[in-house]
Amino acid sequence: MALDMRRVVKNETTDLERAYYGSNGVSFSSIRIEGPADGESSFKECRNIDISNSTFKLRYPFWHNTNADYYRVNLAKTARAPWWYDKNITLNKVKCKGVKALRECKNITIIDSYFESIEFGWNCHNLLVFDSFLEGFYAFFGSSDITINNLDFKGKYSFQYTKNVEVNNSMLDTKDAFWHTKNAVIMNCTVKGEYLAWYSENLTFVNCKIIGTQPFCYCKGLRLINCTTENCDLAFENSEVEGTIIGDIVSIKNPMKGSLKVTGKIGEVIIDEHDRSQGQFRLISE
Repeated sequence: MALDMRRVVKNETTDLERAYYGSNGVSFSSIRIEGPADGESSFKECRNIDISNSTFKLRYPFWHNTNADYYRVNLAKTARAPWWYDKNITLNKVKCKGVKALRECKNITIIDSYFESIEFGWNCHNLLVFDSFLEGFYAFFGSSDITINNLDFKGKYSFQYTKNVEVNNSMLDTKDAFWHTKNAVIMNCTVKGEYLAWYSENLTFVNCKIIGTQPFCYCKGLRLINCTTENCDLAFENSEVEGTIIGDIVSIKNPMKGSLKVTGKIGEVIIDEHDRSQGQFRLISE
């Protein structure tokens, strides 16, 4: 099928295996990938394509694509594992319910989109996310160079083993977030969930609201700038921390190194036989 010479494809429905394989320089509009033949990999090894106002219901639709724009594209739950091994792609007003969206991709921009996708964004690099919603477990696992603004996120275990992350103006409702993360700045966000940022390195939270039990344990290079806390107990165990908490905190346990100012009440400071601070931590309470 010599698609390279066809510049525009409109109003087609197909369920064939690799229906548009290897397309180069083609615009697709009002395409439907569905049907009883249940063919996989409808757009594979494509280059310089754009797809708009289209619906996908079959597996693995976008693998090994380079230079691709997707606008108002809807993917059903049956469209599993879209966008693997892709480079230079933009997703604008995309709605995706397929699991494992975005795996080992580079140079991705996501705008005003909606995802319900377990294992979203694994091992991706240079990922921009703006004005979007995401729900799923293990989001962004192992990815690097991530910039996020205005994301509404729900799900456990997000941002594990990530590097070079910036999150702005977002709501993160997420348990066990930022574990083993290195080099991250989180600004003007609400971060809700248990066991935040354990084993992380060089994380900075600025003007954030931190909600949940046992945050920031076993951290190195942690900075908190004008953050507030809610229901945070047993915080900072064996951690290096610098910064200021505005307001109250339930309890602090065995902080290891640094200086922390708390402008409100500290319910309890726990120093037990497992303390490793050796006088290297200073707590300032007003």
